[in-house]
Amino acid sequence: MSASTPFDTGFDVQQVERLFQDRRTIGAFRPECPPDDLVLWALDQFRWAPNHHKTEPWRVRWLGPETKARLVDLNAKLVAASKGEDAAEKKRQSWNRVPGWLFVTCRRSSDPLQDEEDVAACHCAVQNLLLALWARGVGSKWATGAVIRHPEAFEILGIDPAEERPIGLIWYGFPDVVPGQPRQPIEAFLQRLP
Repeated sequence: MSASTPFDTGFDVQQVERLFQDRRTIGAFRPECPPDDLVLWALDQFRWAPNHHKTEPWRVRWLGPETKARLVDLNAKLVAASKGEDAAEKKRQSWNRVPGWLFVTCRRSSDPLQDEEDVAACHCAVQNLLLALWARGVGSKWATGAVIRHPEAFEILGIDPAEERPIGLIWYGFPDVVPGQPRQPIEAFLQRLP
């Protein structure tokens, strides 16, 4: 499908289209971690997300090995309590194989409408990050499980939940497996109104 534009943006539309359509959520990573400068470049793209009133509400914590280990332990504890020790050990092993970790939060606003718009802006920023990483050959997974809202996670990450809300844990690394990801056709969700 092609669309005309009233001005020349200079973008290779086929490459942009391919970036959107080829990006996948990655669950299996190779062990090596992408270089820091590549991640910093992707975070630079992250910050260009649209946000009403230019609030730039996003905050990112880049997790090192010690913080990662503490989150892995917390998650294993939570899994053990709900699903048993075997499930917790499997989860611990799979989480320990993830090479790169970012934790994204949104600064809270006292205005409920601005707060809602800020969360949406943070979601847009995460999408920018995922696409930027993918464009450089780095896969990612946006995790939003219970551990990201747990009070012990807030303590580990230095988050005051009255000031910031969690948006997600972003795992990244070079993909070991790239899954398929079919999508419904446009007609499945589009309703044209007169």
